[in-house]
Amino acid sequence: MTINRPILVQKLVQCKHNGMIKIITGLRRSGKSYLLLNLFQNYLLQNNVPLKAIIKVDLEDFDAYPLREPRNLLDYISSATKDNDRYYIFIDEVQHLAHFEDVLNTLLKRGNMDVYVTGSNARFLSKDVVTTFRGRGDEIRVHPLSFAEYLTAFPDRNPEQVITDYMTYGGMPQLPEMPSNEQKEEYLKSLFTETYLTDIRERYRIQEDSDLEELIDLIASSIGSLQNPLKLQNTFKSIKQSSISQETIKRYLDYLQDAFLIEKSVRYDIKGKRYISTPHKYYFEDLGLRNARLNFRQIEPSHLMENMLYNELRLRGFSVDVGQVIQNTKDSNGVSQRQQLEVDFVCNKGYKRYYIQSAYSMPSYDKVEQELRSLKAINDSFQKIIITADQTPTHQMENGVLVLNRMDFLTDIDSLPL
Repeated sequence: MTINRPILVQKLVQCKHNGMIKIITGLRRSGKSYLLLNLFQNYLLQNNVPLKAIIKVDLEDFDAYPLREPRNLLDYISSATKDNDRYYIFIDEVQHLAHFEDVLNTLLKRGNMDVYVTGSNARFLSKDVVTTFRGRGDEIRVHPLSFAEYLTAFPDRNPEQVITDYMTYGGMPQLPEMPSNEQKEEYLKSLFTETYLTDIRERYRIQEDSDLEELIDLIASSIGSLQNPLKLQNTFKSIKQSSISQETIKRYLDYLQDAFLIEKSVRYDIKGKRYISTPHKYYFEDLGLRNARLNFRQIEPSHLMENMLYNELRLRGFSVDVGQVIQNTKDSNGVSQRQQLEVDFVCNKGYKRYYIQSAYSMPSYDKVEQELRSLKAINDSFQKIIITADQTPTHQMENGVLVLNRMDFLTDIDSLPL
């Protein structure tokens, strides 16, 4: 089954011939190798790049085992690129290559080579890319399948049924070919425990990791809620009878982010135009992994939808913060009141900004007013949007707020107005 990933392919296309190493990172099993070795290669071939100009090395293939030695790999590439034509060098699972930093820098100095690599596991996480290749590398972040990508695997099914599956089992690319829910559940549970947690344990030499696993469960149970290390420490103390420190909690949260399992969304004071250091919200990179961690017990649609929308916005290239806006009012006695209101997402990309509320359902006038309250308190001219799962057509309200149907948003890359 071929699932096209146009957004990610376009990101690679935009980086072509830029004189930098293209480093494809992301959650394990999220489709990095397939993106490079299949989808991007197909793009090049369709745009008149000859097959001989694409040099592919899969370092997880046992036949390529000798190429894990730097000299062998450089000699192999040199033998296949003897002229001055342009070549595209694809190295899959580059962490298996000894001294890979030096090898990639050597290739970069050869002016006719456009270099692309993928990396994963405990030896090649996000912070490694930032520190090792600063100024010489472009990181292309791969996320699990978006809903629109996932939907293409089920052309004969009702999209509303597919979205229920997606919010339950997530977007790992292997799932559409699995015939039963039981198989999906076992796959996701195994992947979390035997791959992601193992990577973190190995990298950071964590021997006793019960607190780490408890922390994952707490974050999974509270997506969409504000958290900070002190609050989490108090939860451990009162519920788990654990003496884990704030510093350890912060360190574990950093580990989970660097392994691409979760992302942190920072609070932003909209009127004050400043970031607030704490607390934050944490979202899971994949809903299926989050649900598997909780044994599929906490399937709460409003929170899952918020996490899903966050992931979609990040996939589209937005930075996404939690908005805070202060509203000063007076009560019936004329006494001043100061209220702190929340905007689910403050989304920025270039000159674009959107304020977005995630509202699973708005069955009454009071609920609509509740969702509008924080948006009305913002005085600038950027677009204000409510995304809802209600079966109501996308429309604009008299006050200018756009009510965007969830399905319209997820299936149309251009659904956000300019």
